[in-house]
Amino acid sequence: MGDSISKENSRDPRQLRSNRWFGPDDLRSFGHRSRFKGMGFDDADYQGKPIVALLNTWSDLNTCHSHFKQRVDEIKRGILQAGGFPVEVPVMSLGEMLMKPTTMLYRNLLAMETEEVLRCHPIDAAVLMGGCDKTVPALIMGAISADIPSIFFPAGPMLKARWRDQTLGSGTDAWKYWAERCAGNLCDSDWKDIENCIGRSAGTCMTMGTASTMACIAESLGLTLPGASSIPAVVAEHSRLAVATGRRAVELAWLNITPRSVLSRASFENAMATQLSISGSTNAIVHMIAMAGRAGIKLTLDDYDAMSERVPVLADIRPSGQYLMEDFHHAGGLSGLLSRLKDVLHLACKTVNETTLGEQIEAGEVIDDKVIRTRDNPLWATGGTCVLRGNLAPNGCVIKTVAADLRLQKHTGPAMVFDNYADMKKRINAPDLDITEDTVIVLRSAGPIGAPGFPEWGMLPIPEKLLKQGVRDMVRISDARMSGTSYGTCILHVSPESHIGGPLAFVENGDLIALDVAKRSLMLLVDEATLAKRRETWVRPTTAWTRGYHRIFADHVTQAHDGCDFDFLHGHSSNQEPDIF
Repeated sequence: MGDSISKENSRDPRQLRSNRWFGPDDLRSFGHRSRFKGMGFDDADYQGKPIVALLNTWSDLNTCHSHFKQRVDEIKRGILQAGGFPVEVPVMSLGEMLMKPTTMLYRNLLAMETEEVLRCHPIDAAVLMGGCDKTVPALIMGAISADIPSIFFPAGPMLKARWRDQTLGSGTDAWKYWAERCAGNLCDSDWKDIENCIGRSAGTCMTMGTASTMACIAESLGLTLPGASSIPAVVAEHSRLAVATGRRAVELAWLNITPRSVLSRASFENAMATQLSISGSTNAIVHMIAMAGRAGIKLTLDDYDAMSERVPVLADIRPSGQYLMEDFHHAGGLSGLLSRLKDVLHLACKTVNETTLGEQIEAGEVIDDKVIRTRDNPLWATGGTCVLRGNLAPNGCVIKTVAADLRLQKHTGPAMVFDNYADMKKRINAPDLDITEDTVIVLRSAGPIGAPGFPEWGMLPIPEKLLKQGVRDMVRISDARMSGTSYGTCILHVSPESHIGGPLAFVENGDLIALDVAKRSLMLLVDEATLAKRRETWVRPTTAWTRGYHRIFADHVTQAHDGCDFDFLHGHSSNQEPDIF
């Protein structure tokens, strides 16, 4: 345990991991030192100092991280202030807005790269620079597996935007105004105006999408500095956070405070409570299961659903509520919110700050009760996100009830089935499509293997002819995910997925499907004999993945209820330090 090291010994350079590369008087270490000097560094720059790596997911194609060039210099400044030696190490950038078919396909690749980059280099501590959705779990998963002292630095949300007299939230309002355009209620000029102003600055989505949800989870796990999760990306406070994170990373190296010395099952229960209280992205459920798995902790959907019965939704943030992340930050941020949930939290959990979570949130204060609700006036009393089971999802699926139409949460209707995304895109707006507002739209071949990569297709489009009739929500079911900025009565992560023979593969047009959120039930109302005949004649769809990383993904990815990590990365091994010859 890092905190068991005495202060006297904690500053001994011989204890630094990097000393194995640079300390010995042998030919190999001569080579390491001489090449450093070839880059212009001398002994005083790095010898006897913690080497702190900045794992930077910056890219010109990652819109959320466009300010990281400046933040790198600020983090380096903090490392130098604290007596460390900073090194920038670029790692794969997963830019949600521009990667196809989905960044989720590459989350595990970045996690593997993070683990191996940390393991193979002379690194004593790491600052994990992420923010855009999948960069957060990927970096944390890799850091847990490598178990080298690490601290997470979130990109921060962009500033909230305005169009005319409307406050805009990225993603959420894009869906909203697109529906109005399809319904004929928004002209091309207005649509272009919204396009020009909805992304006001660098940073992640300013709604409680996956990026902000995962930042809050990282903070609740104790892997960031206090308050880090909600600071807007482009304000001076975020620059100061960068410098302070650099300083703290040096201390983590001396004290050898590693992710696995901080994380516990109780930590992940705090993270689940956090996700529920902020009405966070459903994607976070998959990521939490995967992150916990890297720490050797088994989380299940049943654990999550049990927690949902105890935790109220207090954050009134879009897409479930009305405010944005900038408002959340000014209202008190995560510390303020968690200060109202002490009875459902494990307050003794450790953090990278050498404090407990309870100590960290002790000074938390809510400034605005409209943005962060009181316990007696929650946005949703309990169960803002629920796990459903039934013969359509024997291993479970999820629904974000707080963002869904209440009247549809107990509903029975006939299925309209689309075999894949291309089929849906081709037919969904056909004038002669036999569909009404009571229909249950079903999309299959959208899961981890079938899509490929488990894309955010789950907010299935409402047909234009129904939009023009005023319909704005329908029951929609898929084995896909949906964006954390999305909303509606969307049932997601159906497991097992249809591509491998999950029950979704056997649904036919007109079959009745019954949803009952209160009973946590999703049932296909077709008798077992009929379903057995359909299974007998079913032919598994083929996949074209024959080489490279795509082949590894297809062969080894687990299903949604197990976190979609690779099966050979579950749990963790003891530190496998590289040999030095």
